[in-house]
Amino acid sequence: MSNYLENVKKYVDSPNEAAVEALVGHLGLALQSRDSAVVAATDPEELARIKSGYCSKTLDLTPEEADKAMEAVCAKMKGDTAKCRVTFYYLLAEASNSMDRLAA
Repeated sequence: MSNYLENVKKYVDSPNEAAVEALVGHLGLALQSRDSAVVAATDPEELARIKSGYCSKTLDLTPEEADKAMEAVCAKMKGDTAKCRVTFYYLLAEASNSMDRLAA
């Protein structure tokens, strides 16, 4: 958990630790593999899966809201070649004002 929190801190001064912990729990098995623990932000299929899955089901975003949030997160993380999935999802919640859906 601490590694994920440190990665989020690269982008957020005071991250919501409960939200990071909730994401780590939510992503569980996906974080066990290096390949699935990172987001391939240049892969349209992966972004479509995130949009229809996490953005729609967890964050309850419309397709337009999801596109806007993903665009903002991709821009924010553009210098990071290995985009940590926990950080990417955290920033999506933050960009869409949906943090309350992760942790109170």
